[in-house]
Amino acid sequence: MQWYPPIQPGWLNGWIVLALLTLTEGTLFLVFPRAVVKRLFDRSGWTAPQIVFTVIGKLSAAFCLAMLILTPLQTGTPIFYLGAAITLAGMLGLAKALFDFKATPLDEPVTRGLYRISRHPQIVMASLMLLGGCLAIGSWSATLAWALARILSHVGILGEEEVCLREYGEEYAAYLARVPRYLIFF
Repeated sequence: MQWYPPIQPGWLNGWIVLALLTLTEGTLFLVFPRAVVKRLFDRSGWTAPQIVFTVIGKLSAAFCLAMLILTPLQTGTPIFYLGAAITLAGMLGLAKALFDFKATPLDEPVTRGLYRISRHPQIVMASLMLLGGCLAIGSWSATLAWALARILSHVGILGEEEVCLREYGEEYAAYLARVPRYLIFF
């Protein structure tokens, strides 16, 4: 791992991870009913600070994405294989989480499948994919930008939970009490 690995646009760069993320989400969004996709991206009910922190987090994520696009994968190294395995696990988990989301009626909170072990499995799995990419390119700076983006996105996640509490009431409150926000151990 290096702080700033050499920037070198090419075919065998971290953009491949972004392409996998886009293909996973994009393909499923194309086949999902429009109401399900709208529900995924509904930010109504968020406060101004939640929106501001989310936007700042996206700027940090933009640096991470730029590093992924412009930095060659460190193929043949142990860190590459670790990153590739984490990316693959994230991709499979993201697809599963999206199908779990789709299978839930629109008037109910999503609590089935991966949502039984994490209240936000889509975010966890997409984050794993990007972390895997940061490792696969061997960049500490991209990994740090990824971590900052994840920390700042936490405020938006709290906004989502507040909106769900207002919409689903006691049923969602009970869900919050029994299921961890990110994974089993958090």
